[in-house]
Parts: sequence; C-alpha cells; structure tokens
Amino acid sequence: MAGAKLDNQIRTFIVQSLACFDAPSTVVKAVQDEYGITITRQSVETYDPNKRAGRDLAQKWRAIFEETRAAFLEDTSKIGISHRAVRLRTLQRMAEKAETIGNMVLASSLLEQAAKEMGGAFTNRREVTGKDGKDLAPPVTIDARKLSTGALRELLGALDDNTPSPDPG
Repeated sequence: MAGAKLDNQIRTFIVQSLACFDAPSTVVKAVQDEYGITITRQSVETYDPNKRAGRDLAQKWRAIFEETRAAFLEDTSKIGISHRAVRLRTLQRMAEKAETIGNMVLASSLLEQAAKEMGGAFTNRREVTGKDGKDLAPPVTIDARKLSTGALRELLGALDDNTPSPDPG
C-alpha cells in the first residue's frame, strides 16, 4: 500500500483534503502536483474514516479528520467561490474560453449567469415595491401650521373616522 511510504506531512494533507470533501481522485492529483508522489485512489480512501476502506484508520488521523471537517463547515470565508468577485472572475475565464472555442450558447449562458450575479439574483436581499412592481409613493408630509382651521378640522375628523372605536360590549 502507498501509505507505508508516505510521511506524516503527506498523510496530514490527504486526511485534511478528504475532511474538506475533496474526492479521492482530486486528492490523488493534488498529492502528485504538491509532492510529486503517485498514489492510488484506493490508498487515499484508507484515510477517510467515513469510508469502508478507512474503518481501521488510526485515532490520530481520525482526530485530525474530525477537527478539520468541523473547522471547514464552520468557516466558509476561506472558500473562494463563496465570494462574488471570485465567482465573477471564474465566469469571465469560462466565458472567454467558451467564446474562443466557438461555443456561443455556453458563452451566452455564462454571461447571463454573470449578469444575474451582478444583479443580486443569488442573494437573500428583498426589495419592497408598490403595485405591479412600481416604486412606492413617497410618504406624505403635512405641515399643520399651514392648514386653515377648516382643513385642519376636516383632517382630524377623517383621522377620527379611521380610528377604531373601543368595543362597547
């Protein structure tokens, strides 16, 4: 098994990658890129205590796995794609590549997704609008000092008419 020739730094890397929900095949490639070592997907699975292959994983590695997973689930700020700027940059690269290879349907779809991203389509923001989506009317301000006595009485009478009366019952 490849695990016998892996040092603790590489093992920790594997365990932490799996705890962050990286697929075993992704971890294999990452180990190759990072350390220049070729390992199998099956050997990587032995470091995941949630897999049958990892049922005999040593307590030390289980603890690292659980600690890393808990931290990962609590803090999304370290995940690039959780930031709008990162998503837009990625969409831009994808749209440019789609256009370069002549896939205009994909390019159009990516541009639409970027526009939605910029327009806040993927947020929880809510806007309040008037009837049929029109702007709400501005609030009415009345300066009572400028009203005639008759207009003031009429206004107060209208307010009294709209005020619910106490239940006599």
